[in-house]
Amino acid sequence: MAGQTDQVIALIIARIDAGTILPGNTISEKEVMVTCAVSRTPVREALIRLETDGLVQRHSRKGAVIFKPTVAEFLTILEVHANLESFAAGLAAHRITEATEADLRANVAACQAHVDTHGNAEPAQYYQLNLQFHEIVVRAASNDVLMHMVKTNARKLMAYYRMRYRHPDAAISSAKEHAVIADHILARRSDDAASAMLDHFNYDRQTVMDLITSVG
Repeated sequence: MAGQTDQVIALIIARIDAGTILPGNTISEKEVMVTCAVSRTPVREALIRLETDGLVQRHSRKGAVIFKPTVAEFLTILEVHANLESFAAGLAAHRITEATEADLRANVAACQAHVDTHGNAEPAQYYQLNLQFHEIVVRAASNDVLMHMVKTNARKLMAYYRMRYRHPDAAISSAKEHAVIADHILARRSDDAASAMLDHFNYDRQTVMDLITSVG
């Protein structure tokens, strides 16, 4: 049963990550049962676990839906997530390995090459590079508990982060900020890396409002 529950969780998380299911969307238990070839019990156990992580909300009328934050909740989660990512960047400056250094340099170069070629066009492609950048930084921090916390919090806002790169100059600014963060990490400047990452998530309230409105 545990394996089936994990299978259902993996399916729903994969859909959140891919953006095929958005905040506020209802999760069809019957469709998940058919897709995973499982009974209702592991589906409901999976939804309980996802609710515990804050990724799913269950309502008496609508059933289970993907978490959709209010403005206040968005700002609160963003504050926590920014500090988790900042902490990861600081640790990465101490702990990054040669192999991960190479991955970080390659990603920063890819982000810059993308904006040099496309500017703000192809936001979906840039978003994937952005995900890779943050995954590399967190991986470089070498802390599995921190990695889990970052991933869980990111998924609560992932749909909104994805839409951010449709805004004018967002990708160009992001690539520049990635380069600064990476430079601090590679130079082993822990405090500077943490500070630069925190600034990277410093969205003004209007941007937050625009992001929330864009994911309907």
